[in-house]
Amino acid sequence: MKNTLLDIARKLADGFLAGMMISLGGAVYLACYNPETPYTKYAGALLFSMALLCICMRGYALYTGKIGLIYEKHSKDDISLLLLCLLGNLLGTVAFGYLIGFVFPGLKETAVTLCGEGGKLSQGYGFGFLRAILCGILVFISIDVYRNNKSTLAIVLCIPAFILSGYEHSIADMFYFACSGIASWEALLYIVLIILGNSLGALIIPTLQLIKPKNPPEENPTK
Repeated sequence: MKNTLLDIARKLADGFLAGMMISLGGAVYLACYNPETPYTKYAGALLFSMALLCICMRGYALYTGKIGLIYEKHSKDDISLLLLCLLGNLLGTVAFGYLIGFVFPGLKETAVTLCGEGGKLSQGYGFGFLRAILCGILVFISIDVYRNNKSTLAIVLCIPAFILSGYEHSIADMFYFACSGIASWEALLYIVLIILGNSLGALIIPTLQLIKPKNPPEENPTK
């Protein structure tokens, strides 16, 4: 077996740490979220990007950042480690979600507003799924640019962009629901659909790149 117990433990730990960072970013967003002063959400969206910056720079395993790379590594072991990454993300966001909700009751109330009646669960599964696809595209772009161009600019731009646009990020949603204390089959189904939407969105660009010639013929300048 290629994946030793140590490999599994490391991937699970990396996933947990990524979930922790997303939780810290989500807590900042909740602190800035106030329907009565809507402009504060811009600061929250920008500060949330620090979560992905830390994840990329420290090499933590975020599912929504890894799924778009599945074409590069898609063996049975790679897929199993990807699922471990997702499990680690879940454990990290749930642990810190409940912790932050307990320590900061005001943030818990805001999370309830964000997730409950009139919030995420009220928008409908179909709209949530489509918004998750759009989020997956932006997350893939931010990760791809960071990997290939060694630039954090796409992270600082794409993360606030998907937040302010109202797109759905599955790992962030795990935190928001945990922080709110909302635990139901409806919430679980919602999270599963958002995971699927993020996955589909993250695979759109790399899928289209598969049919693009790696070295397109150069145009003849004399024509």
